[in-house]
Order: sequence, then structure tokens, then C-alpha cells
Amino acid sequence: MGDRNKARDEEFQSFVVGRWPRLMRTAFLLTGEQHAAEDLVQSTLEQVYVAWRRVGSADDPEAYVRRVMINAHARKHRRRLKEFLAPKDDSGLAHEVADTGDRISQADDRSALLKALAQLPARQREAVVLRYWEDLTETQTAEAMGCSVGTVKSNAAKGIAKLRAIPGLAEMVTQGGRK
Repeated sequence: MGDRNKARDEEFQSFVVGRWPRLMRTAFLLTGEQHAAEDLVQSTLEQVYVAWRRVGSADDPEAYVRRVMINAHARKHRRRLKEFLAPKDDSGLAHEVADTGDRISQADDRSALLKALAQLPARQREAVVLRYWEDLTETQTAEAMGCSVGTVKSNAAKGIAKLRAIPGLAEMVTQGGRK
């Protein structure tokens, strides 16, 4: 029994180490805040660990974990009337400025995109993040969100339309020929 538990713990640890960056990225894009993302991933992994024997033997454990994370985020969002995704006053934050031509120069673009994502309703944000940032198929996104493919298409289209309507993003995209 001890050897089985040890093997399960090692398998779970290996999964977490291998998937941590991607899980954190997805959680950050969903929550818009580093600490909230860490909390979301950790609470998700707590739930998954308890059921790891079943999760680890699933066809796609990463999809299962992603679904648990989406559900946890949705539950939290439903409980709160308003979700604070970005500080109202960012004067205390250090803004990254990099040389043009360097990949780090995309930090300002990324910051603008994250602020724009924070303005989307939760379901639209989930659909946009999973489809376009995580590059999941519509079917995989629907499975992760627990909805139909049509709902994914609708939420993603509405989310993208709202992002395109944000003047700062439109100007950023047209500057320097970036897409």
C-alpha cells in the first residue's frame, strides 16, 4: 500500500512539474492577477490530488485538470458580483519598457491585451483564452468550459469583437505593422 501511494505521489508530482507553467499561464489569463492565478492553480491541484488515481488514468489528464480549473474559476466568479482583475490605480506598478526589435518589447502589448481581457465577461474571456491563447480546438474548449461548441463559437466571437472595439488595442495593432 505504501509503495502504491509513493508511486501515485511521484506520478502526480511529475505531472505538476511538467504542466505548472501552462496551468499558471491559463489561470493568469483567466484571473488577470498573479496571486489569484497561483491560488486557482493550487486549489485546482488540491482537488485533483485527492482523485489522482482516477485523473491520472484518464485519457487526457491535462484536459481533466483544465476543466477542474475552469469550473473552480466559474464558481468563484458566480459568487462575486464583480471580479477585480486589475488594480484601479496602477501608478505604483513598474511598467516594463524594452528596446524595439527585442522580444521583451512585446511587454507593453501584452499588458494592454491583459487589461483588455480583464474587461471581458468571464465566459467570453474563458473562450478567447482557451481558443486563441491556449490554441485549443473548439471541441476541446467546449469540453473544458462544459458547454456546446456553438456556445464556444458565440462567446469567442463576442469576446474578439469586444477586443477589436477597444481603441488602445486597435492602435497598438496598427502601429509598426504588428498583428
